[in-house]
Amino acid sequence: MATISIDGTRVEATENRTVLQAALDAGIYIPHLCHHPDLKPVGMCRLCVVELEGRGIVASCEAAAQDGMKVLTDTPQVQKVRQVALELLLTNHDSNCLACAKNNDCGLQKVAAFIGVDEARFKQLRMLTPQYAIDDSNPFFRRDPNKCVLCGICVRTCAEIQGSAAIDYAFRGFATAISTLGNKPIAESKCQSCGECVVRCPTGALAPKETRKPSKEVLTTCTFCGVGCQLYLGARGGEIVSARGDRESPVNRGHLCVKGRFGYSFINSPERLKTPLIKKDGKFVAATWDEALDLITRKFAEYKGDQFAVMGSSRCTNEDNYVLMKFTRAVMGTNNVDNCARLCHAPTVTGLGASFGAGGGTNTIAEIPGADCLFIIGCNPTHAHPVVGMRIRAAVGNGAKLIVADPRRIELGDNATLSMTQKPGTDVALLMGMARVIYSEGLHNPQFIEERCDGFKEFVKAMEPFTLDFVEETTGVPREQVVEAARLYAKSDRALILWALGITEHSHGTDNVMALANLAMLTGNIGRPSCGAMPLRGQNNVQGACDLGVIPNAFHGYQKIADPAAIEKFEKAWDCKLSTSPGLGMVEQLQQTLTGKIKAYYLVGIDPAYSVSDANQVWEALRQAEFVVAQDIFLSGTAEFADVVLPATSFAEKDGTFTNLERRLQRIRKVIEPPGEAKADWWITCEIARRMGGKGFDYNDPSEILDEMGRLSSWFTGINFERLDAGGIQWPCPSTDHPGTPILHTERFATANGKGQLAPLVYRPPVDSADAEYPIILTTGRSLYHFHLAMTSKVPGLMALHPEELVWMHPKDARRLGIADGDKVKVSSEQGEVDVRAKVTKDMRPGTAYMTFHFYETPTNVLTHQKSLDPVSKTPEYKVTAIRIERV
Repeated sequence: MATISIDGTRVEATENRTVLQAALDAGIYIPHLCHHPDLKPVGMCRLCVVELEGRGIVASCEAAAQDGMKVLTDTPQVQKVRQVALELLLTNHDSNCLACAKNNDCGLQKVAAFIGVDEARFKQLRMLTPQYAIDDSNPFFRRDPNKCVLCGICVRTCAEIQGSAAIDYAFRGFATAISTLGNKPIAESKCQSCGECVVRCPTGALAPKETRKPSKEVLTTCTFCGVGCQLYLGARGGEIVSARGDRESPVNRGHLCVKGRFGYSFINSPERLKTPLIKKDGKFVAATWDEALDLITRKFAEYKGDQFAVMGSSRCTNEDNYVLMKFTRAVMGTNNVDNCARLCHAPTVTGLGASFGAGGGTNTIAEIPGADCLFIIGCNPTHAHPVVGMRIRAAVGNGAKLIVADPRRIELGDNATLSMTQKPGTDVALLMGMARVIYSEGLHNPQFIEERCDGFKEFVKAMEPFTLDFVEETTGVPREQVVEAARLYAKSDRALILWALGITEHSHGTDNVMALANLAMLTGNIGRPSCGAMPLRGQNNVQGACDLGVIPNAFHGYQKIADPAAIEKFEKAWDCKLSTSPGLGMVEQLQQTLTGKIKAYYLVGIDPAYSVSDANQVWEALRQAEFVVAQDIFLSGTAEFADVVLPATSFAEKDGTFTNLERRLQRIRKVIEPPGEAKADWWITCEIARRMGGKGFDYNDPSEILDEMGRLSSWFTGINFERLDAGGIQWPCPSTDHPGTPILHTERFATANGKGQLAPLVYRPPVDSADAEYPIILTTGRSLYHFHLAMTSKVPGLMALHPEELVWMHPKDARRLGIADGDKVKVSSEQGEVDVRAKVTKDMRPGTAYMTFHFYETPTNVLTHQKSLDPVSKTPEYKVTAIRIERV
């Protein structure tokens, strides 16, 4: 703490604060343009100059506050320097302020008003006319160099926060400007359209194209990926017109990605469902709620028991999902209930459950920058979880070692200490090989293993086959890299593993997750800050959908239906008789529809027709089903197969909670009224249940549902709306005076005996493999600009940035097949075929191709297969499909 004097006022400056920061902290304004609290100081604008006793004129943004310092902010000399600096900025600036999007919110206006402009003196200066073309290429924001003051905030934001370095200073002297590489339009650069530079720009040089100011703002949780960014949605005239990050949130600290900041317009889409629809003679006809609900309750009553199946939503709230799970079990009498985690992170739940006793990530996002080593495998955080990607780059900036393992080169490979490109489906061999190196070189943690783990002897024996020769031949990763990765990870005091669908979407996905858990336990990297196992969950509430029992084998809080005590508790609470027969997962449900065992569906906020592998088989199953109800915000591809479609509300039109990838329950809040007659999902399900005679569905609002969740699971007992209004809480939270659990397994694991279970794994190759007919292996993933299908396809700006499906392939494969970049090609597998354009890139391994799954017109999942499911989680092997690529 340093005590300084600013214009005679005593100011206490905390450690490592500059004079400018100390002044602003104390409510003393010093004019500035190039300063931003998120960025390192550079002292470029010279507007923040002050006079220090004994030192003269200095830039206050760079002068460290020192004890006893005397600062004068408004002396004649200071005023003169500031005035000259301001005049030089104004003469080079477009002065049409009234037409500027930043009018009345402009840093230059604020500075000019404070310093003052001598009109007579100013008129003597030569004024410039606009000389730069406005860059209008980005669909979300406009770049006008004529309004730029060269403060560098945008350049530093892109480099220091986003890590993209898409823009920089260009040219020299009087011609200096901010430019992309080659001075191309920003849409043709590597800009990721996150808007972080736009929100920090002090002038109108960078401004959003949506210029309507909101009449109100409401704090809520983003509806896209599993990061759970907190944001303020701005509303005006019944529409959402803006989104800005919450700087107080420990999750995102104000940061947002392109979807979170600009992808909200789907909420306002004219294609939103506004009324129930009933299919008559093959066409949908608008109906009243009574007509639709009467038909549904009558038909559902005919299919009670195990001929009925429910698919819940990872986009819906925890309260929606709890009610849906309760309806399925208490009213329909079946455990055939599942959610889209079956297609993605179900192996995370089963794998972590087997190893640690709980299927959730162990640490918080805020801990990432504190890690000594980050092992990123089977995920692309800068695209699928961009705010986590920012934290990873921050960790690297702090000196962390970064290990990346992925079948294709991802952006973080440029930041990596070591980047490995393994063959798809060989992760167990790679991870067990690393474990063998760690053990053989004595880099494991014997004390942790002895005190906190079981199965070590069996695990040591299981490592024997994973020699470096075997690992190199199997994975394609050079043995030297395997050894280096093992040493980097094991020698770090705080090593954190992050993974996503590249690990889980395999026929051995559960084994992959247990192999990662093995590494954490082998080295003692668990139960402490900035080390552990962090699955990057895909959808906004996929963690919550599983936690709330929308899975076939457990009630909420993972209370097993095979446990007689759990059955007795829920039968008493719900006043009903419950089935103890194991339910079917989503893929098994569809397979059993083809055999005639499953006859009716209730599909809530999910699009299985285009998200489940082997889409042709899924379509046939939905056609064979006798009665299908789809409940969604759009007429999705799946809804086209339905007999009844019900209009639901989006996250901006209801209250509730989401659970993010760090197990943090956070509020979502109603911002606007829903379109037409759309209703909240929980209300719709409760209304169906009541009409069918179900008991305990008379909730007045979602807070009552959360309270019931807490009464029946200690994980949620201490969580309620009142507490969540003060901030998110991480489960388990067993009482209202409990703070929640940021870090799991600090003293004991959640297993029956409190010890972690080391898994003695064997290598099982992928089910699909390349051959003469299908010589290339296809793997899949997400785009930065999309989120599955229906939502982002209704956002014109996102469609402009990523308008069509592509197949990524290596130049060697392209040359062999006579394919050039941009060519139209046919991609075929044993399951089906699609026509797309080729993207030829060295980011791919030879013999491997890559596609996303975001376009109805080119459904990638007609290619993927259901030949074999993970034996534990029943997840399909999306990441390894043998294909053929031919030039059209």
